Amino acid sequence: MKIELAENYGFCFGVKRAIKIAEENMNSATYGPLIHNSKEIARLDNDFKVSLIEDFQTFKAGDKAIVRTHGIVKDELEQLENSGVEVVDATCPFVTKPQEIAQEMSEKGYDVVIFGDEAHPEIKGVKSYATHGAKVVTSVTELEELKFHERIALIAQTTRKVEEYMEIANYLIPRHKEVRVFNTICNATFENQEAVRKLSKKADIMIIIGGKNSSNTKQLFSIANKYCSNSYHIEDEKELENDWFCDKKYCGVTAGASTPDWIIQNVVNSIEKV
Repeated sequence: MKIELAENYGFCFGVKRAIKIAEENMNSATYGPLIHNSKEIARLDNDFKVSLIEDFQTFKAGDKAIVRTHGIVKDELEQLENSGVEVVDATCPFVTKPQEIAQEMSEKGYDVVIFGDEAHPEIKGVKSYATHGAKVVTSVTELEELKFHERIALIAQTTRKVEEYMEIANYLIPRHKEVRVFNTICNATFENQEAVRKLSKKADIMIIIGGKNSSNTKQLFSIANKYCSNSYHIEDEKELENDWFCDKKYCGVTAGASTPDWIIQNVVNSIEKV
């Protein structure tokens, strides 16, 4: 069976940067999971004594808190800084940008619309920067139930599908006097999605590696499954099942932006032994 990796996959710039920051700040703690990959978080804890704290109020003056790649709510960041905690910001620059846009556009009087998952930490953070509030939607249907003023600023979660974002924009533009559309989907997301689309069209089985709570990995799986019905989302090689590969001749492999190379290699090695 042929095994082929997608042209683009795995750690993105923001994740590589965050991992480096964590490794350089031993004996500290991240506020919330640094990235959406439990195996890599465990490695940082074991090798670099970088622990995980879920409640920001647990940090005390003098502690060192690493802000996760997805960013945090503005008010919580300010409280950490004002309480004497040393804040090390590992927020991905591609996430910082929509935060800045949300604040600027809201202060200028625009209704801020965010295309993304309201429960996702990235969107919780971005929404908190909109001074006068923001509406979060995942579909055109949800937009139909909302009312806006004449001017709208549209922002996307960094890991969403471009096609779905355009559907939102195309709905808003003819219905409002001014719609400013900001391309906040990061390049790595776009490149990884294009690569999995290309590979899944020719593979007869697709393996997508990444955290089960990783938004960008779930998007990759959704795309792969559209073109290859035998697509599987796994976190590591332990989830592979030999039956999946019966009579398969072409296996495509890709991974989310929070998936480290060592996990990807373990998966490929295991598939080779099937």
